[in-house]
Amino acid sequence: MDASGQGASDEQIGEQRALAALERAGLAHDVTRHGRVGSLEEAARVRGVQPRDIVKTLVVRRAEGDYLFVLVPGDREISWPKLRALLGVNRLSMPDAATAREATGYERGTITPFGSTTAWPVVADASLVEEPGRLISLGAGAHGVAVNVDATAALEHLEAQVADVTEPID
Repeated sequence: MDASGQGASDEQIGEQRALAALERAGLAHDVTRHGRVGSLEEAARVRGVQPRDIVKTLVVRRAEGDYLFVLVPGDREISWPKLRALLGVNRLSMPDAATAREATGYERGTITPFGSTTAWPVVADASLVEEPGRLISLGAGAHGVAVNVDATAALEHLEAQVADVTEPID
């Protein structure tokens, strides 16, 4: 129960799960709580990072019941041909919101590989590790909650496959 005598909300549980996973990983991180934002630029401003440092965690479906996380910088989008070639498949898709939640335990807009109910494989765009010591900002299981963490350390912990899988947003 929370202070009001109510049970924890799904978002509170999601945030707790994500932050506990980061603690268990031993990754240094800063938590930012800022409420909902209206744009990538606003999110970057309130998190104290550049828009390119905001990392979207996208759930991609390879096959029935087989998903992966793709980590995409805020100023880029998935290049489907590059991702298909990397994975050696002809078809990939994005699940609907309910399926993504079932696969991860997180609501769309709050998804993070940290604390996911299933530890799906992670593919991270190569641009995330081009600069040593780069901080990235990932969602943390609840709307308006994020963590800033060292990109290389986070991707190493997640055993991410790092590859060129994105392109600039037009």
